[in-house]
Amino acid sequence: MRFQYKEMRCLSHCAMLVIGIFFMPPAAFAEKADSLKKTAISAEHLTSDGKKSTSTLLGEVILVRGTLLVKADRAVVTEAADGHQTSVLYANAGGRVSFRQKRDGGPDLWVDGYADRVEYDDRSELVKFISKAKIRYLDGKNVTQEQEGEYLSYDSINDVFVATNSSSGKQVPGGGRVTLILEPKADKQTKE
Repeated sequence: MRFQYKEMRCLSHCAMLVIGIFFMPPAAFAEKADSLKKTAISAEHLTSDGKKSTSTLLGEVILVRGTLLVKADRAVVTEAADGHQTSVLYANAGGRVSFRQKRDGGPDLWVDGYADRVEYDDRSELVKFISKAKIRYLDGKNVTQEQEGEYLSYDSINDVFVATNSSSGKQVPGGGRVTLILEPKADKQTKE
């Protein structure tokens, strides 16, 4: 019975990670209805370690919650003594952790992206997209905004977005660049 309980807690912890991922600025708010949907996570293997308070999912990890779809090769969820969780989603070499979710505000608004690793701490409500990270905001098939860098993070408590040129999250002089692309709104294009 304890294994089943831990397994269910792992699923809810992964869901919390994914929910945190999609509170990204400026208009990437996840479809609110998704928070009311059940979360289904599948993988080829699950190990829960009660002594270490960790759960590890391996092999084609797929998480679905409403319109949200996340794919990774491995996920590790760690619970602290006070109940807070830290989740990390990994991609195998050459692969990417990918996600896609509908956004509120229109009939065909989406956010998608990928990174080598995604981390979420539910205590600080900080989500980090690490190494070769890219996030796109879409209106149908049209990209309206993109962020790209070695490290992208969003602090949802303080509403602060950070992009840096190194996977450590620190700016490294001469270490490369980050990119923010803002597309003009359709109504502005027609006026010009």
